[in-house]
Amino acid sequence: MRSNSHLSQQLKEQLDKIEPGEDYTVTLPKISSSSGRTYFVKEGTAGEKEQYAGEAEALKDMEEAAPGLAPHLYAFSTFDDGKPFWICEYKNIGPLNATAAKVLAKRLATELHQMKSTNGFGYPVPTHCGPTRFENGWYETWENCYSAMYGTLLSRLRETGKYDSLCSTGDKIVERVLPKLLGPLVIQPVLLHGDLWSGNAGVDENTGEPVIFDPAAFFGHNEADLAIARIFGGFPQSFFDTYFKHNPKSDPQHQFNLRAELYESFHYLNHAVIFGGGGYAMQAEKKMRGLIEAEGEGKMGPVEEKEKAPVFD
Repeated sequence: MRSNSHLSQQLKEQLDKIEPGEDYTVTLPKISSSSGRTYFVKEGTAGEKEQYAGEAEALKDMEEAAPGLAPHLYAFSTFDDGKPFWICEYKNIGPLNATAAKVLAKRLATELHQMKSTNGFGYPVPTHCGPTRFENGWYETWENCYSAMYGTLLSRLRETGKYDSLCSTGDKIVERVLPKLLGPLVIQPVLLHGDLWSGNAGVDENTGEPVIFDPAAFFGHNEADLAIARIFGGFPQSFFDTYFKHNPKSDPQHQFNLRAELYESFHYLNHAVIFGGGGYAMQAEKKMRGLIEAEGEGKMGPVEEKEKAPVFD
């Protein structure tokens, strides 16, 4: 129905800032403008305001790093009842295909994962991977940043009183594995999507170009952004081959598979937090025990003092 009277006052105010004087056809979450533009409105509960704010910040950063790869954010605000909403461009998104997956891999490698932080590892505001909240903030090293994120998941699992063995194994990862596996890395903090699985990626059916959405962004090690894409499918091998063609694996490259296991264990832990253990907890513990075994066998090497890459360049 074309009538601005069917818009809430808050939505109308934001749309008038974007396109003054237009009329709109409203079938939420989709709004079509008489100018020909189409918008997507995402609404949350009052308790999700912080989550929406973090996602809005992430979308802005992603557009700066890789224009057009994520939907353009036009506005972020709240309704009178305190519920958050934002308005972004509407994209008709279909499943990610093999051709678009290669384009996505190149854009991640050469654009998104080239945007460096001038503050260190982390993010200026809390973000959420699914419903899981990460406090974020800034850290001088990737090891400290990832230890904090990993610790958040272990704390959430401990709160349930059900995962003593899993959490004990996780403590060993933080204490023994992270210092040896992540401490020696000489890397820059780059912008990550944070939750890059097949459900958060697709193809703009109007252009054929890849699109990513629903970010849980932070600045970290680029390889961490590829983990959930491996364990929850939807990304062909050509995606990973293309990515590493344009952005090679970090040194030491022979430890890539160990780092991959670590980053994958993080997402299994998060799914145990979200969905309540079961197979996710078992998968997380299996990967963590494998990492502890590798550390015990000396496959990660000693922690050595070395010259760090400058964080604030």
